[in-house]
Amino acid sequence: MHEPLVSLVRKDIYQVFVMVCPATMPFSFAVHPWLVINQRGIVSRFGIGRYNTEESRRFFGTHSCEECSGRLHKNAKPPFEGLEIFPSIHHTHWKGVIVGVVEGGAGSVAERMATYIENSITSYPHRDYYSLLGPNSNTYVQWVLSSFPESNIKLPWNAFGKGKM
Repeated sequence: MHEPLVSLVRKDIYQVFVMVCPATMPFSFAVHPWLVINQRGIVSRFGIGRYNTEESRRFFGTHSCEECSGRLHKNAKPPFEGLEIFPSIHHTHWKGVIVGVVEGGAGSVAERMATYIENSITSYPHRDYYSLLGPNSNTYVQWVLSSFPESNIKLPWNAFGKGKM
């Protein structure tokens, strides 16, 4: 696990980390985002993946997640681990980079965002569909960020599909 990033997790507050890494080759010119929430020491990862078809399991490996709904997965990968660099080589991963963090105590934007993300397993409207151009992982993270404009977090320009809400 990425120790420098794990060291940012605080057990006394709520935190939402917006993470990105390059997409799996040959699409590494684009980014793949996901969300890591910390609810006072309970850390979970939420993101869209292509894990639910036989073909995608062949290329991207199997996974086990705490909770899945269509393409939306909770804890399918370690919180701060990026995607595989090459689709069929499962031991090399891109490094995750934080593009934004929201922190706070009870009643804060961070707590409200964490609750919203937890509930997204059933409320995200595109959880059963995935397309390279969207809706995709970028669409999901942008959907969350659009619900909390006060976070002031923006996905990078190469988060293709972020406008497919």
